[in-house]
Amino acid sequence: MKAGAVVCGAGIAGVSTAFHLARAGIDDVMVVDPRPPLTLTSDKSTECYRNWWPNAPMAALMNRSIDLLEEMAIESSDAFHLNRRGYLFVTADHHRLERMATDAVDMGHLGADFYRDGESLRRKFPYITESAVGGLHARRAGWFSAQQLGSWMLAVSGVKVLRATVTGVETVGGRVVGVVLDKSTRINTPVFVNAAGPMLGQVGRLVDVDLPVYSEVHLKVGFRDHLGLFPRDAPMLIWTDPQVIDWSDAERTQLEADGGIDLLGEMPPGCHGRPEGGVDSSWLLALWEYDRIVQEPSWPLPADPLYPEVVMKGMTTMVPGLAAYRDRLPQPVVDGGYYTKTRENRPLIGPLHMEGAYVVGALSGFGVMAAAAAGELVSLYATERELPGYASAFGLGRYEDPVYLAEIEDLAETGQI
Repeated sequence: MKAGAVVCGAGIAGVSTAFHLARAGIDDVMVVDPRPPLTLTSDKSTECYRNWWPNAPMAALMNRSIDLLEEMAIESSDAFHLNRRGYLFVTADHHRLERMATDAVDMGHLGADFYRDGESLRRKFPYITESAVGGLHARRAGWFSAQQLGSWMLAVSGVKVLRATVTGVETVGGRVVGVVLDKSTRINTPVFVNAAGPMLGQVGRLVDVDLPVYSEVHLKVGFRDHLGLFPRDAPMLIWTDPQVIDWSDAERTQLEADGGIDLLGEMPPGCHGRPEGGVDSSWLLALWEYDRIVQEPSWPLPADPLYPEVVMKGMTTMVPGLAAYRDRLPQPVVDGGYYTKTRENRPLIGPLHMEGAYVVGALSGFGVMAAAAAGELVSLYATERELPGYASAFGLGRYEDPVYLAEIEDLAETGQI
């Protein structure tokens, strides 16, 4: 068996990379994964995108990715339902609002509407809590169906998908010559791409590289909003403040008894959600990473039976109309996966030390939005075409720069360079 390139991992990053390799003229591109495409982590997010990033390399990567998404939406007759509703960052803290105002000036070229008071915010978004003092609406943002995008990419590119596990990478003279699969199947290929998502580090060791990544558990909950309380035309809504959940006395007593005391104090910022589906849908998707769990990827994920209730209460802080569900939670569906990331939360995209070997991963919670440009960047490396200006910001070579390493040391634990 032979292939022009083998991509290990059938998540959105792997599928996008295979798509771009094929479009760059590489024949017989193959994606290898023991699971069906886009079923491990790529479908476990809110499937959103934005160009609103606080540093130039990430903003450039995301803008390129959105350019590609727009092109593919036209080419596919919008097979993956790309929308442009934006992200609405909301705050009840005047100091945080001042920082938003600074961002609106410094990052204004990325496109956003700044609401400098609660009244102007609620004129546009009347469902937002009266406690909000303002917000920022990033406009080049929205969401789409990652599964339908991936399915379209596979269908139009002619990329082959093989259900198997990569167990080895063969080399001669320091370059890739083949890939070994379970059951001792061998594929002759000059190009191997590690796009293994949560297994990025494990697959990296097959080519003798220790990738600087770790994984965090993340969950997502969908609610059937049978009362129609969440606005169907809302953008992605993000509460940017820490908050204390308004538990009842009985709930507080029960949480104390059950060891849930960590849910009683101040909770982290970032509770967010959006409507899911078309105008006739009743589903709301929401996430809140209030309990950071770092571990080697394994399944099933750690259980959190309180997750739906905690997230709904968090969303109610921002959208008070949801309080009607306080005593009777709507039907929830919880799933999840892993955010695999670097210390500075910047992805790894580019060549490895072995000729013909590449990596695309550590896409953290932004894999769906970054995958188009990340896959294209790998294809540019593999076909030796001109690289964009942001390319070096995502390569492993950055860890040889002492200035960059010093910046990482100055970061908070989950910082973003």
